[in-house]
Amino acid sequence: MTLWEKLRPYSMVAPALTIFSLFFIYPILYMIYLSMYDWNFISPTKNFVGLQNFAELLQEKEFLQVISNTTIYTLLTVAFIIGLSLILALWLNRAGLFQSFVQGAIFSPHIVSWVSISMIWAWVMDPQYGLLNWFIGLFGFGKLAWLSSQSTSLISLVIVAVWKGLGYNTLVFIAGLQSIPKDIYEAAALDHSKSWTTFSRLILPMLSPTIFFLVIINMIGSFQVFETIAIMTQGGPVNSTNTLVYYIYEYGFRFFKIGYASAAGVILLFIVGLLTIVYFKMLSKRVHY
Repeated sequence: MTLWEKLRPYSMVAPALTIFSLFFIYPILYMIYLSMYDWNFISPTKNFVGLQNFAELLQEKEFLQVISNTTIYTLLTVAFIIGLSLILALWLNRAGLFQSFVQGAIFSPHIVSWVSISMIWAWVMDPQYGLLNWFIGLFGFGKLAWLSSQSTSLISLVIVAVWKGLGYNTLVFIAGLQSIPKDIYEAAALDHSKSWTTFSRLILPMLSPTIFFLVIINMIGSFQVFETIAIMTQGGPVNSTNTLVYYIYEYGFRFFKIGYASAAGVILLFIVGLLTIVYFKMLSKRVHY
């Protein structure tokens, strides 16, 4: 084997590895490096502080609340998206003009940018002129301060995230349902299996790879939420909707505490990585292919 034949496989993957290293590996390493310095983004010198930024973060009540907000937001968003999209997929998994129309209608928010959706929902949830308060008023309910009340602001952001993500997750579930062999349904019908038994013992295990995939991508996406918060609440009221990514943005690009923001970014990277590993370890063996 010549030298070129040995090097050819590496030369083929080199462009992809270069781009991956430049835009993914290098930023992570540089973020870890900056997390150990006190730097204001302007001064030419950086002051080495070691792990001081991490110690201050973990003692800061505001940061602990941010972690709590992010966790609650992620749990609610993932649970509602997975549950509702599975129900919709079971309903829409049939041929028909109406089903095709509904599939297209619920998928359309997925292709709209977060900025546009955030601006639309900021108007919909306006306490005085919003469409949502007008709608619930038809049933005799009073007006709610959706985005300006600590009790409803976070759940309002969850509603927006679920509305945008429902269509994509539903179509993925429909694809998973259509990949299940029809012989399984016929065998269940011959055995006079009840609907719930067929779903829990046959359909749900066959959908486990789809559920496994969707939980992972929705969990990671929820931890990275930014646009809705930046446009709709700016982390308020009273820090009730501030999440990790918006917190990093504030301290990095508004307060110019780059080391502090980088330390928060490292913690975010650690949390997402740890949750992903734990999720794979706990549930990967329960996935049936």
